[in-house]
Amino acid sequence: MSGIDRGVRTGPKPEPRPEQRSGRRPGRGRGGWGGGHGMRMPLEKAKDFKGTLRRLMGYLKPHRFQLLAVILMSILGTGFSIAGPKIMGKAITELFEGSIEKIKGMPGAGIDFDYILRILFILGGLYVASAFFTYLQQIIMVNISQKTVYEMRKAINDKLSRLPLSFFDSKTHGEILSRVVNDVDNVSGTLQQSITQLISAVVTLLGSVIMMLSISPLLTLVCLVTLPLSLIVTRFVASRSQKYFVAQQRALGELNGHVEEMYTGHVIVKAFGREEKSIEEFNEINEELYNASWRAQFISGIIMPLMGFINNLSYVIVAVAGGVLVTRRTIEIGDVQAFIQYARQFTQPIVRTANIANIIQSTIASAERVFELLDEVEEVPDKKDAKVVEFPRGEVVFEDVDFSYKKEAPLIEDMNINVEAGQTIAIVGPTGAGKTTLVNLLMRFYEIDDGRITVDGVDIRELRRGDLRSVFGMVLQDTWLFHGTIRDNIAYGREGATFDEIVKAAKAAQAHHFIKTLPEGYDTMINEDASNISEGQKQLLTIARVILADPRILILDEATSSVDTRTEVLIQRAMMDLMKGRTSFVIAHRLSTIRDADLILVMDNGSIIETGTHTELLAMNGFYADLYNSQFTGVGSGREAV
Repeated sequence: MSGIDRGVRTGPKPEPRPEQRSGRRPGRGRGGWGGGHGMRMPLEKAKDFKGTLRRLMGYLKPHRFQLLAVILMSILGTGFSIAGPKIMGKAITELFEGSIEKIKGMPGAGIDFDYILRILFILGGLYVASAFFTYLQQIIMVNISQKTVYEMRKAINDKLSRLPLSFFDSKTHGEILSRVVNDVDNVSGTLQQSITQLISAVVTLLGSVIMMLSISPLLTLVCLVTLPLSLIVTRFVASRSQKYFVAQQRALGELNGHVEEMYTGHVIVKAFGREEKSIEEFNEINEELYNASWRAQFISGIIMPLMGFINNLSYVIVAVAGGVLVTRRTIEIGDVQAFIQYARQFTQPIVRTANIANIIQSTIASAERVFELLDEVEEVPDKKDAKVVEFPRGEVVFEDVDFSYKKEAPLIEDMNINVEAGQTIAIVGPTGAGKTTLVNLLMRFYEIDDGRITVDGVDIRELRRGDLRSVFGMVLQDTWLFHGTIRDNIAYGREGATFDEIVKAAKAAQAHHFIKTLPEGYDTMINEDASNISEGQKQLLTIARVILADPRILILDEATSSVDTRTEVLIQRAMMDLMKGRTSFVIAHRLSTIRDADLILVMDNGSIIETGTHTELLAMNGFYADLYNSQFTGVGSGREAV
């Protein structure tokens, strides 16, 4: 979009949600959810778990054969690993029985080390094969997850380019970024790790039970008796610790928000002498965090000793019962050792599966948020047979235009404006009068409800948005510069601009002098928040960008408000030269800057209530005269022309 400063959002700000009015969200500071390693996040559940899961599976459908390969690799890798204890038990049995026979002095008794060596080779082969198939499983799953997330990110990026300005006006930047980055990363991590872990856990669980039953159904029954006890303890502790983890995250978020707030506003805090109050509030939140964290960690910490006690209880029962069965020659001692290992493996997948279930629940919630973004209503698509204004003159006409942000609250009704090519049109009025809305409609950031707007006689809805916006150049109060060189930021106004053209535009915008004083001149890097140059210098660069774009129609929103008086005079001269022969819409805050406008539109409550030149409007002694006098004489109704 040549000549358009796209980093500035226009249009009315959305009504803040209750939690935003206080400056902090419940349970979170503006730093978001805090937490380090070992801290469990509060579980976020999806509204439509099944529907979202089916839709997420749709992204995996093209990779179904690879997923089948992952399942096969998991079965082979885990299966080879599960076979290990049973085979190792054979070696232990040989060692035990050979030693006993030798002690008894039986003729020819001894340990068959060749047999044990063969077993060790077999074990080594099994574990190598297990590692190999597990490695293949991870490689395939990483490929699936990254391709899936690539397609998801691509769909999101394409979607964002098709969403209307109303969407961005109704969402905070942080909320959109959270869906695009955090939620997609959450889905990526789960696809890459949790799915393979879940498959392995299920295979391990089933394999362990099968191997335990093959060794001794009686010992398996004894082992399963303690399983309900483990589940009861886990559920009991988790239910009591969860509320403290929630309180911990809430306090941590509050603390993050407070620290960020006090840090960014430390000059104001010091200026008003509120350091003690700030420290007092910090201590209160910190104390709350300490109490919640202590309780959460203490209660959740009990689970491991309790689970250890239950597992040891199971171990003792299995060991005693197994010893009795060995003495009765029902099973071999190596099988008892193998069974104990399987019993240990049996409990791990259960705990792991419970944790993965929580992760998947949270992941589906993240996927649901992503799909909500992908389901947002898009702006009306451009027509395939769109018209093209090859040599724009700059004639703009509003014919019986109606518009409303909400259907029940009309803002603009039956608006008619006729602007000839080369005219300078000033738009003034109090806050909320509809000045910026007028520009939004002209640029097709919002679609009109009725009537039509034409540029050079062509309905703007008949034009592609990109073609329409290339006719305009915007310079707004709020500047947007990206991380890059000054040269690149100016060249953003026109693709393929030469360095000489960039310098010429900078000179016209009165920016060349300050650029040359910088250490690297036009190759000076502007950092991510453009804090290494002043506000006035930022504005000069955005003006140079528009001058380089050489648009047919200009939109100026008090473009010189961020510069000093001397620079303002120079820029006004440059802007007057730029405006010659071009149609210009000037949203005026300081009425002294629009005295020479060809036409002034006075707006209030979405309607044009007065039109004329500066002299004509003053002579009317109406709304405009009231605004003008309130600025320069301090009298009038007190309406603010912003």
